[in-house]
Amino acid sequence: MAVYTEVSDDDLKSFMASYDVGEVVGCKGIAEGVENSNYLLQTAKGPFILTLYERRVNPSDLPFFIDLMEHLARTGVKCPVPIRANDGKSLRTLCGRPAAIITFLNGMWPRRIEAWHCHELGKALATLHIAGNSFKQQRKNDLSLAGWRGLYSKVGDSAENVEAGLSKMIGAELNELERDWPRNLITGVIHADLFPDNVFFMNNQCSGLIDFYFACTDFLAYDIAICLNAWCFEADGALNVTKASRLFAGYDSVRPIEPSERQAFPVLARGAAMRFLLTRLYDWVNTPAGAMVKPKDPREYLRKLKFHRGVTEISAYGLS
Repeated sequence: MAVYTEVSDDDLKSFMASYDVGEVVGCKGIAEGVENSNYLLQTAKGPFILTLYERRVNPSDLPFFIDLMEHLARTGVKCPVPIRANDGKSLRTLCGRPAAIITFLNGMWPRRIEAWHCHELGKALATLHIAGNSFKQQRKNDLSLAGWRGLYSKVGDSAENVEAGLSKMIGAELNELERDWPRNLITGVIHADLFPDNVFFMNNQCSGLIDFYFACTDFLAYDIAICLNAWCFEADGALNVTKASRLFAGYDSVRPIEPSERQAFPVLARGAAMRFLLTRLYDWVNTPAGAMVKPKDPREYLRKLKFHRGVTEISAYGLS
């Protein structure tokens, strides 16, 4: 989450007049994240999240995201629910941006990740994947294999400002990923961005998942690989195999991981690292001046990519 677009008091008052959520008594920007503008709304009926969609979010994708959240909530996944305005619409316009109000989830995201968090995450992710089986809509993952070349070309020589030789290394890695990427794994709805700040916990349990604006149709195991990269590496760049094992065990307890998914995991993990290396590189050079957000260092995912390139056996991840 982040704030790129400032909302004036008059614009907010006019926008909120279309909703039956009570009088607004507070509105504060949320600085975490990198994609959309988000505000915490305090109203007479409780807290809500106001989101203005911008940057990489294609307006034509928004109905998919809104419908998915409604579907997941109906099927028992703990996630935000879009609030419909008085005209029945969940999507409206604010400050020239598509905008929506969604329910507020209680809980806190973990600042210090422990193994039990990873186990709870695995269970929640598998529950999401199973619930997605009955969601009929599909959305192509523009930030998977087919989209990485486009991002690479947009980053261009600026990669050399991060590390000498990085541009050439990325090009060679893309060649290998395109050659080795799996073709026939189980597909379905994936979250595709389930970082720690998108997972809430209360009383040592996962209390909800948020920020579904990269959700799409892709390999389910690719979603696990994204989570491993985001949750199971320590600050020194080392993989914590205990955390990884707990992530897999939690997932496996709800939806057993297929043998083909296990065997494909090293290349999926490399691809997941490449995805966030490229988007962080892009943000590093393209975040607008004055935005209330700090771009994340792409070198974190460069280190993770280098680790995955050295993996020869799935046992390195705690998989058998």
